[in-house]
Amino acid sequence: KLDDALSDYNMATTKPMNLVFFRDACHHLARISRVITQPRGCALLVGMGGSGRSSLVRLACAMWEYQCFSIEITRTYDEAAWHDDLKRFMFHAGCKGKPCVLLFSDTQIVKESFVEDINNLLNAGEVPNMMAEEDMSQILNDVRPLAKAAGKGETKDAIYAHFVTLVRQNLHIVLAMSPVGDAFRTRCRMFPS
Repeated sequence: KLDDALSDYNMATTKPMNLVFFRDACHHLARISRVITQPRGCALLVGMGGSGRSSLVRLACAMWEYQCFSIEITRTYDEAAWHDDLKRFMFHAGCKGKPCVLLFSDTQIVKESFVEDINNLLNAGEVPNMMAEEDMSQILNDVRPLAKAAGKGETKDAIYAHFVTLVRQNLHIVLAMSPVGDAFRTRCRMFPS
């Protein structure tokens, strides 16, 4: 069954994976699948680089037909690009109401503020002061029918609160961290969410 899922994934992607499904990998894949299919399900994967954390997350997303988002680090990637990516992920989860996974690795941390933003997303479902006026108008237009169907009010605050609820339910954040060094311990202490 897992080999079929892997071959389906390899046919649909431009970056095929060659995985060996030993017992622990199967158990981890089952755990990741269970976590990301629960509302508000997020995960912290701790292990050495190259141990298959990201590959198993991508395969679990393909099995459940979730979109798996990840950021692409370039030399010019900065906080503005990070916020644009976060908005895109949040709009997919909140405005479209579709489950998706944000796969974020410790190698993608360009600035510590990235981890703080993820901490805020996990805590409150939003990043304070990130949305501009045009983003808010897009949220209000896209989420109004969803909020009305859910029996929420049609005020600006009620619609935005419903957007945040949808983001918290549908955006599954999976962090892949390496335990080597003091950085992991320090980040866990500074950003407990």
